[in-house]
Amino acid sequence: MLRKRGKAREPVQRRAKGQLVTELKPFFMKEVGSHFDDFVTNLIEKSASLDNGGCTLTSFSVLEGENSHRAKDLRAPPEHGKIFVIRRSLLDELFEVDHIRTIYHMFIALLILFILSTLVVDYIDEGRLVLEFNLMSYAFGKLTVAMWTWCTMFLCTLTVPYFLFQRWARGYHRTSHPVVHSLLHCFLFVVFQIGVLGLGPLYVVLVYTLPPASRFIVILEQIRLIMKAHSFVRENVPRVLNSAKEKSSTVPVPTVNQYLYFLFAPTLIYRDNYPRTPTVRWGYVAMQFAQVFGCFFYVYYVFERLCTPLFRNIKQEPFSARVLVLCIFNSILPAVLILFLSFFAFLHCWLNAFAEMLRFGDRMFYKDWWNSTSYSNYYRTWNVVVHDWLYYYAYKDFLWFFTKKFKSAAMLAVFAVSAVVHEYALAVCLNFFYPVLFVLFMFFGMAFNFIANDSRKRPIWNVLMWTSLFAGNGVLLCFYSQEWYARQHCPLKNPTFLDYIRPRSWTCRYVF
Repeated sequence: MLRKRGKAREPVQRRAKGQLVTELKPFFMKEVGSHFDDFVTNLIEKSASLDNGGCTLTSFSVLEGENSHRAKDLRAPPEHGKIFVIRRSLLDELFEVDHIRTIYHMFIALLILFILSTLVVDYIDEGRLVLEFNLMSYAFGKLTVAMWTWCTMFLCTLTVPYFLFQRWARGYHRTSHPVVHSLLHCFLFVVFQIGVLGLGPLYVVLVYTLPPASRFIVILEQIRLIMKAHSFVRENVPRVLNSAKEKSSTVPVPTVNQYLYFLFAPTLIYRDNYPRTPTVRWGYVAMQFAQVFGCFFYVYYVFERLCTPLFRNIKQEPFSARVLVLCIFNSILPAVLILFLSFFAFLHCWLNAFAEMLRFGDRMFYKDWWNSTSYSNYYRTWNVVVHDWLYYYAYKDFLWFFTKKFKSAAMLAVFAVSAVVHEYALAVCLNFFYPVLFVLFMFFGMAFNFIANDSRKRPIWNVLMWTSLFAGNGVLLCFYSQEWYARQHCPLKNPTFLDYIRPRSWTCRYVF
């Protein structure tokens, strides 16, 4: 009886084992594949870092006086820096798929309809075709002043930081007071960053009363050059300190050509050398610039057909919840179109055009942010160029300075810096202070960063991310457009400083 029962159990046990193997096999294969992918990725990155000398982040050291009574504890520097490798932009790869290419064609078709709508309406109203582009000519007015300002900023950034760093690096090996020598040059560099690059362009923008688009050119380039100069100094100072510590006879000062290439390169992280492509595809460059100009006209028609009629038709009534809600929901569609066009024009077309002209190999300016199921992933993938700068020079350096126990404080500091800079750009370019973006970014954005974190993987979180992103952009367009029109049609004769920061759309009642 026992033998019969044992024989009867054997097929059941075999089936159970077979079922267990069948269930566990995909799991083990997935784990093995994941580890193999990590191994190959690390191998490629290490190989790239060896082939492209200087592509790894140099460690950050602490200035120590020779006569110090006790040595200070050196905190651990950032472990690794950004590694540049040759790779294409994600949209360039996706556009090779016919289904994704069709979405691109749909946006072109929508642009054609906007153009036809504008031409037909103008022909009905005026009895002729009107091709004046008044809104665009106003927005880009005084462009020559903006270009001269940019040339001055660029030449100052090319000469002053390089001269100060070279003078400091060569004198650091010879001086008997390295701390005083370093503090003096650090002070001069901060004065240049704040006084020349900070206040100079701001003075030109305000005194010459540049229109909004021309202001954006000056202010965004101002921010970019400040970040570039900081990266150049931040990456090269540790090399000089290490050279002095090792008592090397050579001073590691980059050449002017290396610094000049970095100022034009589509990255905010300095390296002596970057991976380069073998040739320049000038047809590709022309196509990218053509798409940039196409996006400019696209945004113009979005404002002309969707935004201007919306805010011109606001009735003469006080600021109320009803007016606000209708404005927000009517602003979502144009705001989303502007978001997509801004992303495509700058982060894809503009940066890829310069990368191709400079044979800059690493084209990962963004990742698949549209697939994000959390805001933390969205912030990391939307703009990789700026995220890298904030991660290495704000977040990592904050942790290096205050130890790694304050990760939440470091994240808060990064959010604060980003929110302040975004609000500064909008306040200067629109000529009024209305901190809607700061509130959304600093409070709601940071809250969503912790609530919708990386542990959220279900598709519903991607839906919620898109819903909140659409609503947030609608809020921004509604509030800033209302304030813009209120200040245009309810001007004050002798405005005080408080009038520039007090919302006028809450009290202004105007008729178009």
